[in-house]
Amino acid sequence: MKKLSVVDAAEYFGISKEAIHNRIRRGSLETVIEDEQKMIIINSDAKPKTTRSSTRVSSKTPNNRYYKLLEEQNATLQTRVTILEDETRTLRDQKELMLIDERKKIEQIYRDKDEQLKNVLNTLSKQFMLNAPLEAQEETVEVEMVEETEEKSRPLSLKKYLKTTKFSEKKVAKIKAKFKKRAKKDERIITIGSKIYLDPSKYDYSDLI
Repeated sequence: MKKLSVVDAAEYFGISKEAIHNRIRRGSLETVIEDEQKMIIINSDAKPKTTRSSTRVSSKTPNNRYYKLLEEQNATLQTRVTILEDETRTLRDQKELMLIDERKKIEQIYRDKDEQLKNVLNTLSKQFMLNAPLEAQEETVEVEMVEETEEKSRPLSLKKYLKTTKFSEKKVAKIKAKFKKRAKKDERIITIGSKIYLDPSKYDYSDLI
């Protein structure tokens, strides 16, 4: 027979201190008080049970196997995911290449159609000019010359005129301000709504430009 403290008794039987106290309350363990400390009386025939450390080791063994199995499954799934991602990327690249090829084919078809249409129009135009009487051809030339002359003498918007120059933005702004200021007083300047027109073939605007 020997005496052990609660902590030592828990280690001896491989159970918790609470379990020792429960056994004391049930009367399955005898106790004595020595030096103001509760001691557990252990009979010599009471054999210690499996210690905590051994219990802890045995409990870890299946857990380790379970974790290892999970890791293997996770690695397998990760490999499959990688393969699927590679296949998806390959299919996407193939699809993009197919779309590019189809677009090029369509563009080429439209270019061919445009070229054919131009050739047809040129052929019809040449045949019409060859079959037209000489007088009609001369009249056509005269009409074109008249239209070109009228086009040159036609009033031009100030904005369009300034685009043909190489003036800086600052100078263009000053010129616009001058025309706007003189628009109602100067007969050379034509205003239609908010737009200003000038006729360079008829008037001189050197004092404003």
